Amino acid sequence: MRRHLRTSLAASTVIALLLVGAPATAEVIGRNVPAVSMTPDRVASLPAAQQDAWFAYLNRSIAQRGLDRATLAAELPAAATPPPPPMAVGGGHYNMPLDRDAAWYSTPEARATADAIVSFQTPAGGWSKNQNRTLARLRGQRYSNDAEHMELDMENFDAPVDRFWTFVGTLDNDATTTEMRFLAKAAAQASGRQGDAWRASIVRGVNYLLNAQYPNGGWPQIWPLEGGFHDAITFNDNAVAKAAMVLEDVAESKEGFGFVPATLKARAANAQARAVGLILAAQMRIDGQLTAWPQQVDPITLQPSSARNYEPHSLASGETTDLLLFLMRQSNPSPEVKAAVRAGIAWLEKTRVYDKSFEMTAEGRKLIDKPGAGPIWSRNYDVVTGQPIFGDKDQSIHDDVNGISIGRRNGYSWWNATPQAALDAYPAWAAVN
Repeated sequence: MRRHLRTSLAASTVIALLLVGAPATAEVIGRNVPAVSMTPDRVASLPAAQQDAWFAYLNRSIAQRGLDRATLAAELPAAATPPPPPMAVGGGHYNMPLDRDAAWYSTPEARATADAIVSFQTPAGGWSKNQNRTLARLRGQRYSNDAEHMELDMENFDAPVDRFWTFVGTLDNDATTTEMRFLAKAAAQASGRQGDAWRASIVRGVNYLLNAQYPNGGWPQIWPLEGGFHDAITFNDNAVAKAAMVLEDVAESKEGFGFVPATLKARAANAQARAVGLILAAQMRIDGQLTAWPQQVDPITLQPSSARNYEPHSLASGETTDLLLFLMRQSNPSPEVKAAVRAGIAWLEKTRVYDKSFEMTAEGRKLIDKPGAGPIWSRNYDVVTGQPIFGDKDQSIHDDVNGISIGRRNGYSWWNATPQAALDAYPAWAAVN
């Protein structure tokens, strides 16, 4: 495991000074390193008994990626010019609200959105992200957004291998699981032929989640696999837990998924259970003690993995919060689940900070002294020392958020109060567990 800070003592001194408000010299304490893609060579390094399942997974991914491309190409004559790619949008659920009254999902607006969702479903059964779901896909139009503006820079961990084919099927930004839940709400209000199309789309989505799940129970950010950090098991955006929750609802015939065939429900139940096992296995230990979860982990080793240039491998307070809330919703939790929850809550209690605020100043967003403020948590913590760390676009890793570039400081929630949601939910859970 890579050590970001030069010595535990030095790191502890820096953070102690930070928390009491004494002056401290901000330093660059390391460099981010790229995540490792899933490859046949990596699978070949596994014990022989595990290799068949992993090779089957890789082969399924490669075959599906080829089929997705061929299907799109076949929609237009060879010489035809395809329509421009869909425009990217941001915010919310991209015109797929999940909080309306049941009757709203029978309105023309909701039905048009459901039809548009189906039109953008990939042959694999998933969806891309950040798209306006009120506009149906045109014949020959790509499934994902225009990425031609992205620079193919090998120093940018986020640069796509193919700018014309990226995020074709993803769990990032709540994609796929949101589409499935919206379709379930619409289908529950439609018993006729139109509803049948939406239900069939959901079944394809269930199969997508089952096919995309790694043999150990996790999910990559993108499937079919695209390489780089997208192959990592992704807790960011609560991707693993949200996929597991959809499958749990499918297995238990909840939230409008009761029509799913029984055989698929049984597979969904098994996949959900494996996801819980994976989450437990990925919880990090420091000095033998269970602590928190990373933003993403390597699919083979389950060790923390980096993502974008400014996202080093680390313990992540936001993902820990999401996973704790997921584990606390499990019925009849096992002793292992209970231990994981208690340890994660203890870690959040240990790492919270008071009398500090991360807010806009004349010099951009900064961490400042503010008596009475808090609690807040750092976005990322070093996996060796447990101290807060902060990444920048140039792949440098810092011990003080105020030392990174102003653009990166302003563009990310480096300190936030999100983990309080897990602490608020814990007393009621602990009372019965």
